[in-house]
Amino acid sequence: MSAEKGIAIAIDGPAASGKSSVARRVAQELGFVFVNSGAMYRAFAWQVLQAGKDANDEVSVLELLHSTQFECGEKDGVGTVFVNGVDPGEQLTSDQVNATVSAIATYPEVRERLVAAQRAYREHCNVVMEGRDIGSVVFSDTPYKYYIDASPEVREQRRKAQGIVDSIADRDRQDSTRKASPLVAAEGAVVVDSSDLSLEEVVAVVLRGIRKHLA
Repeated sequence: MSAEKGIAIAIDGPAASGKSSVARRVAQELGFVFVNSGAMYRAFAWQVLQAGKDANDEVSVLELLHSTQFECGEKDGVGTVFVNGVDPGEQLTSDQVNATVSAIATYPEVRERLVAAQRAYREHCNVVMEGRDIGSVVFSDTPYKYYIDASPEVREQRRKAQGIVDSIADRDRQDSTRKASPLVAAEGAVVVDSSDLSLEEVVAVVLRGIRKHLA
């Protein structure tokens, strides 16, 4: 590890655009740490559910936030998150968490706390981080910004294939209209439409741009 800040590659996009798969593969190819920023929000959503709190009650949620400890690290090149010493594991992708996380992510104080944890990764390693505000907020200074998109119809199909039943339109509306860090293609980001591309093709586009810049 270098004492200097590491390289941060930001990969953003809407739900089911393929950004997680792309980011993971890019990280593997470069030997960087892959971090799914959404897992942090899901971890806190899980904690809210465990505590029996109403996700739409901001006061109650923030009270819980103040008493919650997050431990963000990495194992085998992949970011990890523990909440009060507990690894939520597969529960991060449960239907209950999936239905709660968007509400949790709208609160500015929650985002401020977790953005600080996300930025801390670059203090220790090179990172490929995916999410919805990585290029626009978390690492707005990085020259490596990518926005992976796909048509709503394609994303709906991908979501169903994952066994997740929700409304892409509703999710997009929540993500793009929230007051805190709305989903946008960051200034200077390379936009890649994955609708008609394979995972390998999208990864190749991203890696080509990164390696050209690094060279």
